Amino acid sequence: MTHDPALEAHEHAEHAEHAAHEHDPFISRVSITIAVLAVLAASVGSLETVEAGGAITSASEAVLNQDKATDVWGEYQADSLKKHLYGIAADVGGPKAAQYQGTAKEQGAKQAELKKQAQEDEAERDKLLAASHVHERHHHWLTAAATLLEIGIALCTVAIVTRRRTFWLSSIGLGLLGLVLGGAAYLL
Repeated sequence: MTHDPALEAHEHAEHAEHAAHEHDPFISRVSITIAVLAVLAASVGSLETVEAGGAITSASEAVLNQDKATDVWGEYQADSLKKHLYGIAADVGGPKAAQYQGTAKEQGAKQAELKKQAQEDEAERDKLLAASHVHERHHHWLTAAATLLEIGIALCTVAIVTRRRTFWLSSIGLGLLGLVLGGAAYLL
């Protein structure tokens, strides 16, 4: 069974709505609290999903950039070998020594471009990994926030059943704490 905070919050709100028909002011206040907490839980849950997706996407793009850098470094190494072989051939002398020397220089110039490209790919990889870590950190904070909001909804239901104000006030406290954690996700 999948976990759907929005659906669970909706079910809690329906139970609260039925209880509110008793025309008890306490029940009405708790029902409104459930509705507010349900909206907040659904919103934070959506943000949590967005951040998880951002973490995965950034990490995947970082892997692709690492693959590109690895390919470029491989080409760099191959050109290094070619440069050395042409350099050796030029040192041996013969009628094509000047041509070999020119080809060795061309390979060296090509290597500089390849090195720059590989380093750029690695820098982009590092940037994407850092973005992934930020998304992941946001996700963890939002997970905690959503959990507190959902517990607050459950405590409201307990408050309706037991008609105890302590449970209702605790749910409000958890809701506020969930909001603080949700905000902290983007401030810290």
